[in-house]
Amino acid sequence: MKKEKKDIRSLTKEQLRDFFVSIGEKAFRGNQVYEWLWSKAAHDFDAMTNLSKEVRQLLEEHFVINHIQVDEMQRSSDGTIKNAVKLHDGLTVESVLIPTFSRTTACVSSQVGCSLDCQFCATARLKRMRNLNADEIYDQVVAIDQESRLYNGIPLSNIVYMGMGEPLMNYKNVLASIEKITSPEGLGMSPKRITVSTSGVPKMIKKLADDEVKFNLAVSLHSAIDEVRTQIMPFNASFPLKDLKESLIYWYQKTKRRVTYEYLIWKDINDKPKDIAALVEFCKAIPCKVNIIEYNPIDDGAFQQADAQVTSAYQRALEQAGITVTVRRSRGKDIDAACGQLANKSSK
Repeated sequence: MKKEKKDIRSLTKEQLRDFFVSIGEKAFRGNQVYEWLWSKAAHDFDAMTNLSKEVRQLLEEHFVINHIQVDEMQRSSDGTIKNAVKLHDGLTVESVLIPTFSRTTACVSSQVGCSLDCQFCATARLKRMRNLNADEIYDQVVAIDQESRLYNGIPLSNIVYMGMGEPLMNYKNVLASIEKITSPEGLGMSPKRITVSTSGVPKMIKKLADDEVKFNLAVSLHSAIDEVRTQIMPFNASFPLKDLKESLIYWYQKTKRRVTYEYLIWKDINDKPKDIAALVEFCKAIPCKVNIIEYNPIDDGAFQQADAQVTSAYQRALEQAGITVTVRRSRGKDIDAACGQLANKSSK
């Protein structure tokens, strides 16, 4: 029976060094391969030109590199790029490059499908097939960095874990990917330029604080009233706002870093004065900022963008309470690349 080859990127640098010693080679060869795999993001052994042909053949015999492939790339009229990313087992996720005048941001996926059930999100309608490995997340960033350099003339400056999936339901791999992205032996990016966005899993938010992470935290909030939030995000029944708030207070006490609340406003759902008052009150718990995000329809009409004057009312109330608020316009809507639209729909 043919032995299945191991994915070489699942090995640590020390394990690579041990492998080379075990086959009678010098340990430093492991350092060289590690650099090719991560810093240089090599996707095949033949690219490792400072290794002899014999050593490359040995690697080929023992290992595979289960890298991603950008199966399809779509470019929006506003410069946004959406990638359909094929994984080694044939499954697909999506990632997005969002350019502005001064920076480019990668929006990456952490799961195939999603573990949660937000009613307004296209990804939530997909069954969660599996978590992404750390290297699959890393590869999305590398691909978007290359696109940023090619189409925008600048390297990638920011990363948001706001693509498909709930990052905190893939905790270990998400943190491992960030460790590689921020490592001098990986991409060397600052953790301050990375934001992990969660729908709000209190236990895992506390774990982030205990693990002393250095990246930013965003929470997809959308209502500060339990009944309303449970209607649009049913998992809120298991993780109510009281528990979420407690975990965020814990986060701030441990990290001293403010949280960003992402907030969509829908007609007849969270567009009343009581909704505004509840959000203002929730925001008083810890230093925070609010991003009001334009809603992007996902075809069924159950959720409609609220009137502009409601957005203005939210903005006024938050500012009067001394809370930083930004109203964000969506990018990439014409290619289904905007917030909440990622659902493996390619152009036909």
